[in-house]
Amino acid sequence: MVYDFGTLPLAALIAPVARATEVLARLDERIHRSPVRDGWIDRQNFADAAAALWLEGELVHIEDLVLHDAHMDIRAPTHELTRAHAVLRARRQIVARAPDWALGRDGLRQLTGRGTAAPADRDPEGQGGPTPQAPSEPLADAAEPDPLAEEFAAIDAVLDRAAKVLEGGTASVRKERPRQSDRPSLVYDLDWDEDARLAEWQGVLADTRALPPVLRAAILLEAWSQIEVLQHAAWLGPLLAAALLRQEGVAAGHLAGLHLGAKTIPRERRRARTRSDRILAWLDAIHESALAGLKEHDRLVLAKNQIERRLRKRRSSSKLPELVDLVLSRPLVSTGMVEERLKVSKQGALNLVGELGLREMTGRGRFRAWGIV
Repeated sequence: MVYDFGTLPLAALIAPVARATEVLARLDERIHRSPVRDGWIDRQNFADAAAALWLEGELVHIEDLVLHDAHMDIRAPTHELTRAHAVLRARRQIVARAPDWALGRDGLRQLTGRGTAAPADRDPEGQGGPTPQAPSEPLADAAEPDPLAEEFAAIDAVLDRAAKVLEGGTASVRKERPRQSDRPSLVYDLDWDEDARLAEWQGVLADTRALPPVLRAAILLEAWSQIEVLQHAAWLGPLLAAALLRQEGVAAGHLAGLHLGAKTIPRERRRARTRSDRILAWLDAIHESALAGLKEHDRLVLAKNQIERRLRKRRSSSKLPELVDLVLSRPLVSTGMVEERLKVSKQGALNLVGELGLREMTGRGRFRAWGIV
């Protein structure tokens, strides 16, 4: 797939690019100075992961995703829920790394399942490094040695095998990674060359360096969709485009929820016949994702102000402030989550929830969960 940027209707794209850039930059500035920044980022991760599966025609409830992430499932997790959790972990991993990691060599190798990378430093949100990944998804869970150390290890292995042969012994056969042709044909299309498709997409990434970041992100989203880089991880494209916006400084303080924005764009527009219409649709998706982020931020700030009125004249040893932080960072909290985070008994958790006046969201008597209004 060869992109000829000279044929793009730049005159028609300038206004949508400027509009999306302005709203995205405004959101990033507001998040940077916000008292609910950490909670907003956590909620954005959950919402975008659920939206990623929605775009693929799968319904994953955010409540189930929250409980699965806390290892408190109330039922056996479905395949869709496991995949949504993979998106959630990928978002956390990208945010935990340097802004240029995701689109770099190590980042693409790890995120697409073509290798492993060095463990990340702990991020400001306290989410830590990478977490184990389900076998069906492209994230890896092991730490990658330094490239130079890898080369030395390979040389040492060759020398060791040669020494054994010279001594009359038998050299052990080196185990190689499974090739694409070794994948089960029931799950993978063996003619689908993901490496070549990824290289083609990286070519688009290199050819768009002179363009504005938001327009560049829209083109990369359209290219990812048209090239169909990965068979079972179409959701990775919007995450990489969001990583580009973060790397370029337009959204330096957060990872844009582009799946959330794409949900508001009709499929007919995202799959339009002409490339310019598809790029315009992705520009609108970026704009809508920023608007949704602003609305959610304002809602969280209002909820925080209302809840904090109940914290007045409380003892300094009260656990209510910790519960407020937990509630703001999750779409819902269960009794078990409160017990584990605050180190209190079940009855203590229920008492704290009652003091904050949280809304009960399940309507059940046996299993109950709460969230902010």
